[in-house]
Amino acid sequence: MPIPIVNSIASWFLKKRFHQIELFLKYPIDVQEELLQHLIDHAKNTEIGRQYDFNSIKSYAEFAYRVPVTCYEDNQDRIERARKGESNIFWPSPIKWFAKSSGTTNAKSKFIPVSQESLEHCHYAASKDLLCMYLNNNPHSQLFVGKGLRLGGSKELYQENGTVYGDLSAILIDNMPFWAEYSSTPKNEISLMANWETKMQAIVNETIRENVTSLAGVPSWMLVLLNNVLETTGKDNLFDIWPNLEVYFHGGVSFDPYIEQYNKILPKDTFRYYEIYNASEGFFAIQDRNANKELLLMLDYGIFYEFIPMDQYGTVSEKIIPLAEVEEGKNYAIVITTNAGLWRYKIGDTVRFTSTNPHRIKVTGRTKHHINVFGEELIIENAETALRKASELTATEIVDYTAAPIFMEGREKGAHEWMIEFKTPPKDFGSFSKILDQALQEVNSDYEAKRSNNTTLNAPTIHCARERLFYDWLKDKNKLGGQHKVPRLSNCRDYLEELLRLNGH
Repeated sequence: MPIPIVNSIASWFLKKRFHQIELFLKYPIDVQEELLQHLIDHAKNTEIGRQYDFNSIKSYAEFAYRVPVTCYEDNQDRIERARKGESNIFWPSPIKWFAKSSGTTNAKSKFIPVSQESLEHCHYAASKDLLCMYLNNNPHSQLFVGKGLRLGGSKELYQENGTVYGDLSAILIDNMPFWAEYSSTPKNEISLMANWETKMQAIVNETIRENVTSLAGVPSWMLVLLNNVLETTGKDNLFDIWPNLEVYFHGGVSFDPYIEQYNKILPKDTFRYYEIYNASEGFFAIQDRNANKELLLMLDYGIFYEFIPMDQYGTVSEKIIPLAEVEEGKNYAIVITTNAGLWRYKIGDTVRFTSTNPHRIKVTGRTKHHINVFGEELIIENAETALRKASELTATEIVDYTAAPIFMEGREKGAHEWMIEFKTPPKDFGSFSKILDQALQEVNSDYEAKRSNNTTLNAPTIHCARERLFYDWLKDKNKLGGQHKVPRLSNCRDYLEELLRLNGH
């Protein structure tokens, strides 16, 4: 079949889905309530369904009253049992796959259940919807004339007790439907290579010969790949290699620090950027309009949404509300119930609604301070554990600290930059830095992956703060005492730049 005909058929097929999307745009609350009841009915005979008597739950109010809000640690024992092969614990269908990610308080990695239903009706459905929306907004697109270059943080899939765990990207690629594999590059065996550096060059070697029309992946990782493509080919911009390239689908970390660098290597006004919001727990939202960063919350993927207003989060007055009660402009923590057996689960992300008709959001961050510019998900607990180990091994004592990213510049890798005030400084700062770096890798597998062979992150830079630096900084801001605290980790450099100036840098 000639390629233009394939393009026309694919475009027609994907646009048909738009009529289903219009249903939840028009009746969002009805769609969500019906979905919740379906999830409850489907899981009523599971262990968790019997514990909370799902069989008698007939309304959202009953569900919210009876089922507690949880985090990963609350679910960890049940998930470990499922990983060992037990079934019908929190979802009736057998759970074969577990997406490995990090960022929990008490564990280096967490294992998120991925059911067959979530693969088909959430992750893969979202991929089709993303294309549907893009084609609907760009009717002259020639996306299917070529192939999509996909880049995930894929790792080797590890077999364990009859179940499989690995990076979500690896799970999705390994179970990819034929239509997606046919239209993608590189081929699966390259995408699933375990060694990142070997895989990177293999991807470059294969894709520079393809007619690539789209890109998909995390901005930090993708930038490393694209710079390698330019270096290998000796070209100045990507259109000299792939003249039909028209869109980049990105997500995972904030795109803002990378926009200028992408514009330099993609110097064409008609090139499109489309953002997505997904995680191991599910696929949540999609940019549905050209040149607009607001994301449409997808309401029929087998995910029921609840929200915690951030001005109440963690307080005695904390209230969990359904979608029907959210307000524009307010910041919320997300709570999800899914078709993979996560029940009223806090994913740790925060969003702000920019619209409630339809429901559009912007991702505003995490419920805890963190650094996630490069997909490393460094949280405060990781930092405290690593600093404690570095202090013990170097006989130092820390008064205060903060850390921020060093953003990628051109082909330079990123890094983390720390400002630490010591009561007893280390005798050897080089040794302290190496121990801290290694300790962070031990407690955070995503940071470890980015630091491996300096793939995305270089070694951290550490500054020794003068005495009372943080005190003086807070004093200048009239924030001494009370609840005012030094921000430990930040995705931007504002705090660090102020401290550097005060420190005489």
